[in-house]
Amino acid sequence: MMRSVSKLHPTVPPALRTWPALLARPRWRPAGCGPTMPGRQRGAALLTAMIIVSLIATLSAGMLWQQWRAVQVEVAERSQSQAVWILKGALDWARLLLREDARNGGPDHLGEPWATPLAEARLSTFLAADRNNTDDAPEAFLSGAIIDAQSRYNLRNVVVGGKVVPVELASLKRLCELVGQDPSVADRLAEALRLAQPGNTADVGTAANTEPPLMPERIDDLAWLGLPAASVQALLPHLVLLPRVTALNLNTASRIVLAAVIPGADLASAERLIQLRQTNPLKTREAAAPALGSAAKLDAARVGVSSSYFEVLGRLRADQMVVTQRSLVERNSNLEVKVIFTQREPSDTSTLARAS
Repeated sequence: MMRSVSKLHPTVPPALRTWPALLARPRWRPAGCGPTMPGRQRGAALLTAMIIVSLIATLSAGMLWQQWRAVQVEVAERSQSQAVWILKGALDWARLLLREDARNGGPDHLGEPWATPLAEARLSTFLAADRNNTDDAPEAFLSGAIIDAQSRYNLRNVVVGGKVVPVELASLKRLCELVGQDPSVADRLAEALRLAQPGNTADVGTAANTEPPLMPERIDDLAWLGLPAASVQALLPHLVLLPRVTALNLNTASRIVLAAVIPGADLASAERLIQLRQTNPLKTREAAAPALGSAAKLDAARVGVSSSYFEVLGRLRADQMVVTQRSLVERNSNLEVKVIFTQREPSDTSTLARAS
């Protein structure tokens, strides 16, 4: 065979005159094979690479978001902690004012320094001794007020020794009438307070679903006694729940509370008393008699001109964070001002507005 090839093609190079050379020639390839296969493989590889890149980008975005959220939570917790410490310092400042007021002696009235509300002011005005350094201070604003807790009617006076006090119940009924509520609300409130006493739970009843009401810890918990929401909202600005029985301060009480607590007084005589104390703060209980009239009865156990309990309100605003704090303090005869409780409140200005 090789000889015939050489004879037919004398010009063929010797290297191509063998069978391996003939087999190396291009041959016919079936459809689907050949040069088209590498193109399809490159497309699949590109698609796989895009999927991997998308997956990595998604995971990276999730990790960055989690990192950002962790940073924001840490910043918020740090700001909250700083605000709490600042408000604690403001509370100590208020305690100092009340201590100095007790050291000076005399009655407690609205013309004293503690009764002046603190308008919102930049925090650096309190912290920086050099006004040239206030530019670097944080943009935080502090406001607050001290309120005489004995300027409102104390619900602790209604039930004494497990029994409802008739004269206090009558005052509570007059208070309900003056704020537009039915006097029966006072009966329900007094009975609920009596049943909430530790020794009166046996009087609740024998019904299977009857349980004694919970004694409110603070005046904001008045709804625990099952009163209508409208009645609670109407009475709340005029009531307080203190640890013990207290007398109403004639120098700080409102017109409605004065007319409710003092037998024989009305809104007109209470308004005359307020006008009198604005120019001449009452130094004794008897000094209120000319303004109230001869029909008014000033019981020494129920009314007075000094206070032992005060509410301290503080509000700190920094950027988008607002922290409001309310504390109840007790001032005793030893010039000690003790904190009874402290609680955070919703961030609004309604309480401070009422105080001012």
